[in-house]
Amino acid sequence: MSIRVSEITKRYGTQTALNKISFSVEKGEVVGFLGPNGAGKSTLMKILTTYISSDEGSAWVGGSDVIKNPEEVRKVVGYLPEHNPLYLDLYVREYLAFSASVFNVKKSRVEEVIELTGLTAEAQKKIGQLSKGYRQRVGLANALLHNPEVLILDEPTTGLDPNQLIEIRELIRNIGKDKTVFLSTHIMQEVEAVCDRVIIINKGNIVADAKLNELKDSEHQIIEVEFDLRVEEELLKTLPDLVSCVNTFDFVWELTFSAQKDMRSVVFDFAQDNGLKTLRLSQKNKNLESIFRQLTSQS
Repeated sequence: MSIRVSEITKRYGTQTALNKISFSVEKGEVVGFLGPNGAGKSTLMKILTTYISSDEGSAWVGGSDVIKNPEEVRKVVGYLPEHNPLYLDLYVREYLAFSASVFNVKKSRVEEVIELTGLTAEAQKKIGQLSKGYRQRVGLANALLHNPEVLILDEPTTGLDPNQLIEIRELIRNIGKDKTVFLSTHIMQEVEAVCDRVIIINKGNIVADAKLNELKDSEHQIIEVEFDLRVEEELLKTLPDLVSCVNTFDFVWELTFSAQKDMRSVVFDFAQDNGLKTLRLSQKNKNLESIFRQLTSQS
């Protein structure tokens, strides 16, 4: 088991950032860690990489306790934080060579990660001259230098253009064949493209932990409806079997039901009973974005 988290709690003053979080990740899994801003994603990643400690609970990475054996954890973890810290006055190859000396790895590894992350053409430039996307690549190359067992990536594709996105996704997929990858992102298509499993956190609590296909195959159905007038959320909540309702635009609502039968007729009858007209009424295919909205819109 590469990552094990047990009852982790972290507070900042009166705010609980993480509330008794527990899960485990096996070697070779690529797991997407999702949640709204402020949900606790970066806090947990900082705990797993020994940057901060939890208030309660325990965590192990690569078999080592993050509190009792932080040095051992750092040996097996490659970390790309959300705000990628770099020495902008150093050349790419120079910076990676410096990091290699810190990790005590062979200099030949520098050339390997430069090629692996598509930095060959930029290796002679100063980091300060690079675009944001290429700076992300430098951070990823640095995380890979010591050939870690576990790769923890916080928003790894920030600033990448569409072509770079495809390349980095392919790189993450390849890394996941023999390493554990635990990544946080706001880009749902990215998760669907590279992840085997998804953990969704909301307000410090895990609200979903499942294989991606299992989430999509759940009994929930999503209906999009546009009314001719504004409707109060409290009125919509009187609908039977309603799990969540999200006002996506103007008079358009995305309604999620937990029911086997087609709920479009129920929504139509609801509109008739309340003096409303349905300008549009359709059943949506479930994707990760709609599932995410459903799970994180609940209080």
